[in-house]
Amino acid sequence: MWGDALYRLFRNKAAMVGIAIIILAGILAIFAPLIAPYDPTLQNTKLNNMDPVFAGTPYTNPHYFLGSDELGRDILSRLIWSARVSMVVGFVPTALIFVIGASLGMLAGFYGGWVDNLLMRFTDIVYAFPDLLFLIIIMAALRNTGIGEVLGGLLLIFVALAVISWVGLARLIRGQVLSLKEKEFVEAARAIGVPTRRIMFRHLFPNALAPVIVTLAFAVPGAMLAEATLSFLGIGIKPPTPTWGVMINEGFTVFSQSPWPVMLPAACISVVMLAFTFLGDGLRDALDPRMKI
Repeated sequence: MWGDALYRLFRNKAAMVGIAIIILAGILAIFAPLIAPYDPTLQNTKLNNMDPVFAGTPYTNPHYFLGSDELGRDILSRLIWSARVSMVVGFVPTALIFVIGASLGMLAGFYGGWVDNLLMRFTDIVYAFPDLLFLIIIMAALRNTGIGEVLGGLLLIFVALAVISWVGLARLIRGQVLSLKEKEFVEAARAIGVPTRRIMFRHLFPNALAPVIVTLAFAVPGAMLAEATLSFLGIGIKPPTPTWGVMINEGFTVFSQSPWPVMLPAACISVVMLAFTFLGDGLRDALDPRMKI
């Protein structure tokens, strides 16, 4: 199954483009200290609001290929360092979502009865909260507390995103387990005395994994966009840590004079979001060809 899925994925040109962009963003994130030409927090107010070299305006400087912001910081360096933050914000909460959603979904689907009812009612309560509103309330309330100061606010964003975003994955895995646990191979495992834990993690979970992978592929850009939105609103990661959302927030103060500090990080967000969308669609088509339109 997995070999055929990889073959179909590699033949999907859009998915390959998405993977290439994600790998490039990952390389920029990992090697940001080596690739970025300047310190992203280094200020030079004598050369602030410079346009990119390719803009063809008098307000350019060869040292700042993509221009500078209102404090004279190199935009290219800040974009590269922001990729590191965005990739971390995308993958760490997604890993937490996977752990929480998979655990609760497996328990609800496998045991059923009152366990299923209890967990699903809890899931319904969490699902009732609007995601963005919940994130805004949590970030605004806890941003200046102890947890909000850890890693410049990164830890709080990890926790907030994980707490509100696991619901869909839990429901998905529960549905998969409910349909799989009645299959003959599960009944045979029970009949020969295979322990419950082994049935759950060696028989049920691997067979429920395909749609989970697709869901997680879409969860990563969702977490990135949530962080960018919170940072744009001024309640996300604290400056001077560079993120694409922070850059857009700061760039709006001089947007009428120089749109580049807003347009360039917005373009980065759009490209990375599109790349993960291509990957998610490719994974869906590869893992379940029947869903391909």
